[in-house]
Amino acid sequence: MKKKLLHTPEGVRDIYGRECRRKNAVEEALKHVLELYGYQEIETPSFEFFDIFNSDTGTVSSREMYKFFDRNNNTLVLRPDMTPSIARSVAKYYYDCEFPLRLSYKGNTFRNNQSYHGKLAEKTELGAELINDDSPEADAECIVIMIDSFLAAGLSDFQVVIGQAEFFKGIMDDLDLSEADKAQIHEYIDNKNALGMEMFLDDLALPDDSRNLLLEYHELYGDVTMLDHAGSLTKNVRCLCAIDRLKEVYQVICRYGYERYISFDLSMVNYFDYYTGIIFSGYTYGTGDAIGKGGRYDNLLMQFGKNAPACGFTILIDDLLSALSRQNISLSRKERGYLLLVSSPEDNEAAISLLSDFRKGGRKTEWMTMAGDKKIEDYVAFAASQGADRICSLIGGTVTVRDPEGKILESCSLEEFRRKN
Repeated sequence: MKKKLLHTPEGVRDIYGRECRRKNAVEEALKHVLELYGYQEIETPSFEFFDIFNSDTGTVSSREMYKFFDRNNNTLVLRPDMTPSIARSVAKYYYDCEFPLRLSYKGNTFRNNQSYHGKLAEKTELGAELINDDSPEADAECIVIMIDSFLAAGLSDFQVVIGQAEFFKGIMDDLDLSEADKAQIHEYIDNKNALGMEMFLDDLALPDDSRNLLLEYHELYGDVTMLDHAGSLTKNVRCLCAIDRLKEVYQVICRYGYERYISFDLSMVNYFDYYTGIIFSGYTYGTGDAIGKGGRYDNLLMQFGKNAPACGFTILIDDLLSALSRQNISLSRKERGYLLLVSSPEDNEAAISLLSDFRKGGRKTEWMTMAGDKKIEDYVAFAASQGADRICSLIGGTVTVRDPEGKILESCSLEEFRRKN
């Protein structure tokens, strides 16, 4: 029984030691990017009322949520998605605000998947929402911040792929089909199943232009020149407006000088039903899925009583860390970690004085009294595993400094050491 208690449930895991330090370093770097763009942090509860995430909101399905009850028999859920929580908060605290609001967040989301396929049920997400701004510049800002975040984390080889929810909706407007047939077409597009699409369309009575567009849908990806080709395939006003919007956003991104990170894919369909316009995902090698996702959701806040356009994105921290690890990218941290060793309680007074010096100088410092059955090499190995880059021993008034490999860098009296450092 005790051994069983040492394990975590399926889909969750512990993060500790070096990995936890890497995660914190990445989060700090990304938070700094958001601060540079003027985004202010907001925190929402880990669990909320079920109706915040119900089918009207357009987030994940009910069966993917962790549900439970409070003592008043209200149905509560662990949040499966950050954006509806932010939307609820904005509708409550900024109902009368008409100025652009820039909010950032970091928190965990929870998905009760039937089969994890190696994916976590609990994930850390860090992102931003830009409320009360429906301009192309707002769309571009969210994409540019995602790019800057990837760069700040250390990535250099990545792409942000942009789609348009309105383009797909415009195509569906022209089809005189049942909702079930439209849902099947949506699935074929989402899975890029060209053969399945062709076989399915053979049984439907569709105009030639609509049929040809759907057959070519899976090829509507590439650089910005693809957008002109896509526009030539349809006369639907909704589709053409969607393409024009993408071109406007791209022009803004070009002013930032980030066009090399951009590609387009009109076969990208909504991963959340609340998206109403531009949608985008960030990809890099070393992961099987997107490490960041975002889009425009102009109707979501209306679910909570506030009529306001919005655009935002989230970065999946766990997936980003996995990519960084597989690409052998480490995010360096400027602060230095110290371990101060004393050989006996007689050195404690001097050790405390030295600790104060280190910490006032901004150096993270642990303090240990050496045990009689341990050698200095044991402490050096432990300190290295914990991320310390200097090991200082204070023995009989002499300070000796070693690096994580045990090499002696300095050895002198306590008085001399304090003068020099």
